[in-house]
Amino acid sequence: MVSMAERLRVKRSIRAGRPRKEGVERFPSGQIKHSETEREVRAVAIEALKRIHGVDYHASGCSGYTLGRMFMDGNIKKHQLEAGDYYAGIVAKYYSAVGIPFPSARAQDLFRVSGSVGETTAEQAKRARSASNRMMEAEGVLLWCAGGHLVKSTVYNVCVMDYESLRFMPESQLEYLRNGLDALAWHRGLTETAE
Repeated sequence: MVSMAERLRVKRSIRAGRPRKEGVERFPSGQIKHSETEREVRAVAIEALKRIHGVDYHASGCSGYTLGRMFMDGNIKKHQLEAGDYYAGIVAKYYSAVGIPFPSARAQDLFRVSGSVGETTAEQAKRARSASNRMMEAEGVLLWCAGGHLVKSTVYNVCVMDYESLRFMPESQLEYLRNGLDALAWHRGLTETAE
């Protein structure tokens, strides 16, 4: 004979939680099979991009990152966008060559993060030294601008870290970004003509 309290406990445990979905395909473990295709997932992401940022993904590839959206808003010019992309490329090559994981989770594949294996070949050391020199040179260009550390951190946070909140930065901080990108564009022009 079961007590009244035991019967109530069993009754509550049966009714607890969300009811099982009926008519869905399941794995042998009982987990629901998701049948979304890549096209459907991409459509949802593009729709969210339109809804949240108010930009058309198909109109421009610039809508996928903060610096590009700032360009689409008219806050920076084309040569400044190219300089920011150039700087982001230098930083990415530096992190890749040295073996440091990329600092922004939004800009990396988390399953490919790995450090260096310990032993380096002469070619890897040369590539790492070259990438390190280019990174220090680019940072030196940014630090030589008026407001050096503010310029460097603003350019880094927009171009590399891709912080969306900086899209609507105040005009004084936007000047730091423009000055840094102009200096990088000028430096890039000098280095490309020298080569």
